[in-house]
Amino acid sequence: MAAHNDLGNWGEDQAAAFLAQKGFEIVEKNHRNRYSEIDLIVTKDKMLIFVEVKTRSNTGFGLPEEFVNVTKARLIMRAAEHYIFEKDWMFDIRFDIVSILIQPDGKSDIYHIEDAFCK
Repeated sequence: MAAHNDLGNWGEDQAAAFLAQKGFEIVEKNHRNRYSEIDLIVTKDKMLIFVEVKTRSNTGFGLPEEFVNVTKARLIMRAAEHYIFEKDWMFDIRFDIVSILIQPDGKSDIYHIEDAFCK
């Protein structure tokens, strides 16, 4: 597996642990359908939340959350729409981003952006 895949998987694990500590229930990790992959699907207070996780080891090309462009957001929303119908979800939904930036000292900064893009 490529190093960037290892970093991405590590970041998704960190994001899941971070969200769990904040009281979110992890429903699924790496949910795939024909449109896209949804990194994390979580719930909290009758809200279904689709989470895109971005992990970077430096900001040479920008902050991690800046890598979620309009095209990626549309793919996630389309995949989420199918998930909602598949599960017959009848409550609110939201799209979040968890941005993880690994500092030179090995520590990481986790930034949770709620309602990151429009439905």
